[in-house]
Amino acid sequence: MHEDSSDVGDSKVIHPRDASYSDRLQLESILSAQHPQTDAHDEMLFIVQHQTTELWLKMIIYELTEVRKNLGENDLQPAFKTLSRVARIFDQLNGAWDVLRTMTPSDYTKFRETLGTASGFQSHQFRMVEFLLGNRNTDFLKVHDQSPRAYELLKAELERPSLYHDSVRLLYLTIDGPNAKPPTPELRKPHESNDEIQQRWKIVYEDISKYWRLYELAEKLVDLEDYFRRWRFNHVTTVERVIGYKHGTGGTEGVPYLREKLNVVLFPELWNVRGDL
Repeated sequence: MHEDSSDVGDSKVIHPRDASYSDRLQLESILSAQHPQTDAHDEMLFIVQHQTTELWLKMIIYELTEVRKNLGENDLQPAFKTLSRVARIFDQLNGAWDVLRTMTPSDYTKFRETLGTASGFQSHQFRMVEFLLGNRNTDFLKVHDQSPRAYELLKAELERPSLYHDSVRLLYLTIDGPNAKPPTPELRKPHESNDEIQQRWKIVYEDISKYWRLYELAEKLVDLEDYFRRWRFNHVTTVERVIGYKHGTGGTEGVPYLREKLNVVLFPELWNVRGDL
């Protein structure tokens, strides 16, 4: 064994000065994880597209978890930077749809049957992103009951306030003072628009010099949701372009289901308040 490596359990730890680019990024594992089931040329694109999406979703969860920690500590400066990063990750994901749209319906039908019931609808990481942002629905837990670890992670997320809940808590503490009584968050339901919350955001937007930190937080959240909505829209148009109005492999209605999701608003008061100004 090289003097600068060591064994930890069953794993060999390579110290930084010995690690190659491939070792450091575990490229052997990553690049050997693509296993097309047919000889259809575009199946590789389909696999790589979804694998990279899952990696970006992992990063989004990592970043949003940190943002929520920042909000809990009333430390907004790093939260602003991270929220901007998450918005740009969604921009990256939006660009990926452009690549997938180069796959035609004829290309997709050559390997679609091999997917069986596998579907992006079953992505527990995407569900976690939605739960973190406040779009919560306990019905979706049933999709993941065959994966105990994913199920428990999602269930645990439903027991704590979302990132937006924590943002509203800060809003009330700033506007109303230390004795503020923000609405009790509905942890296991999608957030719905609340007039009291909207009125407090209106106070922020009418005096941004006094409430600059809250104003910047609000705009970072709107920016994030803007990119998230674009991602949803690009998903719909890509699916419609490739499979039309067929049902999804996961059993959903496909395009109609995805179009319904375009109506989801994560931070409704931040969008509604614009009409009040």
